[in-house]
Amino acid sequence: MLLLLSSIKLIAEIALMALLGQGLLYVLAGAKRDGNVFYQLLKVLTRPFTAVARLITPARVADQHVPFVAFFLLVVVWMVVFFEKVKYCVSVDMVGCQ
Repeated sequence: MLLLLSSIKLIAEIALMALLGQGLLYVLAGAKRDGNVFYQLLKVLTRPFTAVARLITPARVADQHVPFVAFFLLVVVWMVVFFEKVKYCVSVDMVGCQ
């Protein structure tokens, strides 16, 4: 159980950092961001999460806002998994938890 929770938390953290990096490059690179190799790499990393966010959002939400939705959904997932991990570790008296 601890391995599953830690794995989900790690995936959420990687996706959150990739979305933050993509947002930072969006601001810094401006219109030339599509030619930026690092921006493209981060876009590939975040594509599964933004695709899920696009599926659950209404069609009225603009495509440029979907990464924000994905970011906030990942924050919620991270928080839920974090608190479940804490609850699990407390229930087993911190055996194997670090």
